[in-house]
Amino acid sequence: MKTKICVDNEQFIAGTTLKDEMELEQNNMALHTCDNVQAVIDNRQHLAATLNCDLQNFICTEQTHSANFHKVILADKGRGAEHMDTAVKNTDALYTVEPNLVLCSFTADCVPVIFYNTVNGLIGVIHSGWQGTVKEITLKLFQHLLDEEQCRPEDFHVQIGMALSQQKFEVDADVYEKFHSLGYAEEFMYYQAETNKYHIDNQQTVKKQCELAGIPAEQIQIDETCTFLSPDGFSYRQDKKAGRHLSFIMRKEH
Repeated sequence: MKTKICVDNEQFIAGTTLKDEMELEQNNMALHTCDNVQAVIDNRQHLAATLNCDLQNFICTEQTHSANFHKVILADKGRGAEHMDTAVKNTDALYTVEPNLVLCSFTADCVPVIFYNTVNGLIGVIHSGWQGTVKEITLKLFQHLLDEEQCRPEDFHVQIGMALSQQKFEVDADVYEKFHSLGYAEEFMYYQAETNKYHIDNQQTVKKQCELAGIPAEQIQIDETCTFLSPDGFSYRQDKKAGRHLSFIMRKEH
């Protein structure tokens, strides 16, 4: 199974599954867009095995491009792992302090954000498509963690996963206006006169939101792989029936 691991140390393991022609449904991980539910469950079980855990340790959400987040507790274990109807409803970010739970986020062009706190062990994932970015889901979640979970911004490390590149993320004036109104995204956009389109760097905008929450820039990594251009990428913009990557993080129990 093709997986890109971005963190693997004594405390945490995190990464993103990749498109793989050799696997069932090209290693699609999403139940909400698949031809065969069992194939997706098999792919997820394969991932669970590589993480030395059970599929029932996974927690998945019903993503709606919202700015809603959910604090995962042990009772959430297994939600959405094998059935869409048990997933955490209307939620685009998860965080937890519990060990041995695999927090999941699904993307095919949208920006996945994986983060962990080296001091208190808190972990999380965020799904930030352009709608989530203009709703500032990442900034709102980090502000919540600072205010309600007594986290310090300097203790966070953030991995921004592969997504649609600025070159391929073409939008019309309506979407440009939404980013423009954020007040800090102007440097991450350009206008192409020939096509009358704007090009937005969603990853850099999300990174800026992390920085606005106080996270040091050097503790934010970006995977610049374009999901549209890379053979490892699922791209909804390229193929409306595309599968999904699963970005995940788990805190290991000592």
